[in-house]
Amino acid sequence: MSNSKVVYDGWMVRYGRRKIGRSFMHMRYFVLESRLLAYYKRKPQDNVVPIKTLVIDGNCRVEDRGLKTQHGHMVYVLSVYNKKEKYNRITMAAFNIQEALIWKEKIESVIDQHQESLVANGNKYHYFEYKSGMDSGRNASSSDQESQYSAAEDEEDSSRPSLMRRTTIGNGPPESILDWTQESSTLASQNTNNQAFSRKHWRLLQCQNGLRIFEELLEVDFLPKSCSRAMKAVGVVEASCEEIFELVMSMDGTRSEWDCSFQDGSLVEEVDGHTAILYHRLQLDWFPTFVWPRDLCYVRYWRRNDDGSYVVLFCSREHENCGPQPGYVRAHIESGGFNISPLKPRSGRPRSQVQHLMQIDLKGWGVGYVSSFQQHCLLQMLNSVAGLREYFAQTDERTAPPRIPVMVNMASSVPTKKSQKINLTSVHNRTQSLDNVAKLMDEYSDEDEEFPIPDEEAYIIEHETRRVAFEEEPVVEIDLSCFSGNLRRDDNENSRDCWKISDGNNFKLRSKRFCYDKSKMPGGKPLMDLVAVDWFKDTKRMDHVARRPGCAAQVASQKGHFCLVFNLQVPGSTNYSMVFYFVSKELASGSLLQRFVDGDDEFRNSRMKLIPSVPKGSWIVRQSVGSTPCLLGKAVDCNYIRGANYLEVDVDIGSSTVANGVLGLVVGVITSLVVDMAFLVQANTTDELPERLIGAVRISHLELKSAIVPKLEPDPEP
Repeated sequence: MSNSKVVYDGWMVRYGRRKIGRSFMHMRYFVLESRLLAYYKRKPQDNVVPIKTLVIDGNCRVEDRGLKTQHGHMVYVLSVYNKKEKYNRITMAAFNIQEALIWKEKIESVIDQHQESLVANGNKYHYFEYKSGMDSGRNASSSDQESQYSAAEDEEDSSRPSLMRRTTIGNGPPESILDWTQESSTLASQNTNNQAFSRKHWRLLQCQNGLRIFEELLEVDFLPKSCSRAMKAVGVVEASCEEIFELVMSMDGTRSEWDCSFQDGSLVEEVDGHTAILYHRLQLDWFPTFVWPRDLCYVRYWRRNDDGSYVVLFCSREHENCGPQPGYVRAHIESGGFNISPLKPRSGRPRSQVQHLMQIDLKGWGVGYVSSFQQHCLLQMLNSVAGLREYFAQTDERTAPPRIPVMVNMASSVPTKKSQKINLTSVHNRTQSLDNVAKLMDEYSDEDEEFPIPDEEAYIIEHETRRVAFEEEPVVEIDLSCFSGNLRRDDNENSRDCWKISDGNNFKLRSKRFCYDKSKMPGGKPLMDLVAVDWFKDTKRMDHVARRPGCAAQVASQKGHFCLVFNLQVPGSTNYSMVFYFVSKELASGSLLQRFVDGDDEFRNSRMKLIPSVPKGSWIVRQSVGSTPCLLGKAVDCNYIRGANYLEVDVDIGSSTVANGVLGLVVGVITSLVVDMAFLVQANTTDELPERLIGAVRISHLELKSAIVPKLEPDPEP
């Protein structure tokens, strides 16, 4: 091992399945050396012993197990094993397919080096060609069981001269799915029942939104009258095939940003790593008042080809857990999907050709009576290719892992209104709970092999229990009646010129796994109580307002509590200050908040974070303020005054030209605004995560005339 060197390393998901059928996921640090693959709980230092190792030699294989879903998170799974010891394997996964492909390539390159050295030393090596599995008679998928090719591998003729690796694609596409991307004579011979589909000839129907829209020319007399001919849209998207593929596979809120026909969707059943049953509600804009909305239940199959292209195929399928839904007409997909192929980069930017094909029977009376209904809706669905193009042209956020909500049982063909409401609510709640799955993926858990992810119902119960416990951490209650400020508190939604506590869950904070996948979670209950807000004005800037007798900071100090004071200073012909007083009985020793309070100004400036939001106000103000977290000490000048039992942060908003410009815009229309602000200390390392709110406040329709001139005592000499 002395000559070993690190070939590749990084955080990956440790994925596995227990004997009882439950899966588990952990964040682990994987290290690939020239002869060894190992993983650790933390990034290894000195002579740390790994949790598990696998010796890499010429007999090893990397099996692509496809895509797996855990409570909405989609991960791409690889299994590394030695064909002589098939039961000794390491299964790893990534949140994006690019990372999975890099690991696969790196491990295979190490295996190839060992094979070359074996040949160089005169040893005969047994090569094996991976097959697609389409001819396999087994029902079990290679994605969930021992590789169905392993046994055949040992029986291969040793004289085979070359090794050709291909992506494992489970059992191949289901028989009901037509692979329209392989329009060749080979396909025609394989699909004798679908000869009418085998060799499609296309006619350019129109060009719209930068897309070419084609219609098939074949006679399809046997199709239902309501089922139109197949149509496809072809366009170029400036993004890599992997980026487009991950977006196409997602069924969360992100999809509605590029697919105008998407309302919502969820996973019904995961057949294997390449095949899944999905439920999908369509958002069609053709006379929605008179025409019932459509939904779909279909099987989706995907694969990655050797040339780097991706194929995603659709076909309708009935499922016992996805019966007809009241208020929806169940449409039927005859054939459809995406074909995503790489193009040569232009000006250094990756490019891909995206084909979206759809042949669908939308059912219902609208199709029979109005012929334009079918084509209008079909064009709306195909327009998603233009949506993909514009999505990537207008965003730099390309790293968000794709997600898909898990469906609740919808077996009842005519559910009651009550059960329907429960179904929809459950899907919504589970979508929101995805951000908190980090609690089930703790990288510091002690039981690496025996820690299962609970089943769906147990997960929801445990999630709620943990969230309640998380929010009830500050068990000490503070008597708020003794604190007062000149700006009144009013919890009524429609009140004006007042403040109220803002719900911490409205703000997204860094989760426990932020260092690995940039995921965030709702803020939850804050660490401190907001006890009072002051709204001051004067001819000069007001510094160190906590010295004012009778203010909330002084009252808290008299009671032995600690107070954190934020003084937002607004410059102008009249200077304004909005002062927030956050109180807690004590600071937890060694906590990030305590380190911030007692740290130096450099540390404070690098960590003090504000998250703004304008839930109600004009569009231009909302866009100007935004909701991006801001490190106050980096953006504007902050002065810190450490008192006996308090820390005051004076934030001089006028010190930044940009902030001053935004402020000028806001002050002019401040009476029409509702502004949310959350204060926290930024967490940067795994031991500091997850982030916690200091507190959050909502200011509603503030009046400038309600500010008062404070009576400040002379500031004592330092």
